[in-house]
Amino acid sequence: MSPPPPPPLGRARRRAHHTFDPALDDTELVSARAALAQGRWTAARALLATTGDDWDRRAHRVTVLAQAPAAVPWARDWQVAEPDSPAAALLLALARVHRALAGKERPERAREACRALAAAEPEDPTPWFGLLLLERTLGTEEDVVRLFDEVRLRHRDHHHAHHLMVARLAERRAEAGQDPLHEVYDFANWAAEQAPADSPLAILPVVAHAERYRVLAAAGQEPADPVASGHWVGRRARQVMKAAFDWWLEWEHDDHPRRLVDLNFLAHAKFCEGRGAEAAALFHRIGEHATPAPWSYPDRDPYRAFHAARESALGAG
Repeated sequence: MSPPPPPPLGRARRRAHHTFDPALDDTELVSARAALAQGRWTAARALLATTGDDWDRRAHRVTVLAQAPAAVPWARDWQVAEPDSPAAALLLALARVHRALAGKERPERAREACRALAAAEPEDPTPWFGLLLLERTLGTEEDVVRLFDEVRLRHRDHHHAHHLMVARLAERRAEAGQDPLHEVYDFANWAAEQAPADSPLAILPVVAHAERYRVLAAAGQEPADPVASGHWVGRRARQVMKAAFDWWLEWEHDDHPRRLVDLNFLAHAKFCEGRGAEAAALFHRIGEHATPAPWSYPDRDPYRAFHAARESALGAG
């Protein structure tokens, strides 16, 4: 059978579209999200009820559910049926946050929903996390710092909140270039040192390194190819990467809801550092659960970047 003819002149070939699943390997979350898409919000209710006050998992799960296309109307239906449900209010608030970030809803409406829930559920860091997620993009630095403090007051090792804070701090003073004393490195090191020995925040200095590269490359101060940049091969960078990899070997927990985010950052760092065998071990653990960040940095196709790096590392390993 002959191959199909090429597209007519003037029409670009359609690029394959690859999606990344923010649910990662949480199969219960995947099932609840599928049910929610069909209007069966009771699955989301049951999922969040069993999650309880596992705050990292609660933030992860409600954030993914909130990104479902019909999350707002189904959360409203849930609220009509159970007007006193904090979980229904949380899902609606986070869904409004994501719509506001996509330019589909007024940010103030999302802020009001999160603030109301924060007042009603003072011990839950998740409404404050919702505000932090919003203001990391739309707010002032003062807003971001204040909201991070509110989250940390309720859950000092909040994983996603620390990642948001690092991403925002990395954007300070792009003109400073490769400053080893930049505040994003200080913050990440401080957070890692403050956390318990088995906390995945031990990987935060690696995240800080990647986020700073994103900023510097976007400003034209680093090459667009992270491997060619040399950003991961300096003495200090190597110390950071070695400490994080050693932590992973000793302390990795298979049950943290966002561990695959950390593994993607660490695999990316090890690949850019030229440590193919170590990167290969991480790619084996990641499997197909790639995350857009940091493979998209600074402006790359994350799917192609991830798979090219994985094939190279596994071939070398």
